[in-house]
Amino acid sequence: MPLQPNPPDVRLSVCIATFNRADFIGQTLDVILAQLVPAVELVVVDGASTDGTAEVMVDYVRRYPGIVYRREAQNCGVDRDFDKAVDYARGDYCWLMSDDDILVPGAVAKVLDCLRDDPQLLVVNAQVRDKSLSRVLKDRQLAVTSDCEFGPAQQEQFFACAAAYLSFIGGVVIRRVAWRSRLREPYYGSLFIHMGVIFQLPALGRVKVLAEPLVHIRYGNALWSARGFEIWTRLWPDLVWSFDHFSAATRQGVAMRNPVSRFITLVWYRGIGAYGPGQYRALRTAGQQVHPLGGLFAYAFPAALVNAGLALICFFSRDADAPMKLYDLGRAACAPGLTRWLARRSLFPGTGR
Repeated sequence: MPLQPNPPDVRLSVCIATFNRADFIGQTLDVILAQLVPAVELVVVDGASTDGTAEVMVDYVRRYPGIVYRREAQNCGVDRDFDKAVDYARGDYCWLMSDDDILVPGAVAKVLDCLRDDPQLLVVNAQVRDKSLSRVLKDRQLAVTSDCEFGPAQQEQFFACAAAYLSFIGGVVIRRVAWRSRLREPYYGSLFIHMGVIFQLPALGRVKVLAEPLVHIRYGNALWSARGFEIWTRLWPDLVWSFDHFSAATRQGVAMRNPVSRFITLVWYRGIGAYGPGQYRALRTAGQQVHPLGGLFAYAFPAALVNAGLALICFFSRDADAPMKLYDLGRAACAPGLTRWLARRSLFPGTGR
């Protein structure tokens, strides 16, 4: 259904913060636009993209005048841009959607139905696919098989259940007034502003978790991939551990306080080519406690050799995350031919295990 400018009584705003996604955002928008009804609007905040994103968006706005498109004069970061998108929105709820992932057919209708009883937050599950979206790497990123609910007194249980999954912002549908009533500025620069909004005190009201995957994640396509080592060994743990109203055991279950103190963490990042002498020196300069073998491992073990060893382990593993890990290993610049062969064998239907 064509978008109508200024629709009355907006129930849901699909809010996208984008930057340099000219190659992907059109596909994301096409799928969303095909599902919109008059009670739903689409809001896109462009953080001063330097590629052709603005041109793509201008064409979509010409064809769909109801799109709310705001291009910022300068890039202020993804957290501020999502916050601005919620400010520009008019819906009772905001679905914080990533700019390169894809909704499944009927996703918007399903969310609208789930919002009929007015939860404060709805968490929707996602399926993980490769960058081309042609192969499934994990059927359900959030490991729940039936819908569930959490009240304010169950905030810690909800955190334990969903916090790790919620590093993916596209699973968040939140009441707009709840978002705007909570602290956001302290989480600018964290890359996960929604986590701060959701898990700060006081606890949100009723939270619903939908087990059915409504989003296809385009895995391995994050703009911050080059910063992955810093993000997952420092920024993400720092954020998780800032919620000190949760027990240490619960937070540890979501993210280790100091991942680089574990040898297996360094092995993994060495295997994908993200950890080496430069990272080791930076960790020591920052005063982080690194595993005693961290220096030796950074200098002495070839990344390609570690990559191949990890690929063999993942190929024969029955762990639910093994296909995603093997995909990461196969895409690494240091990946030898063996790893790429194993990745192809694992991911092509009928040729894997």
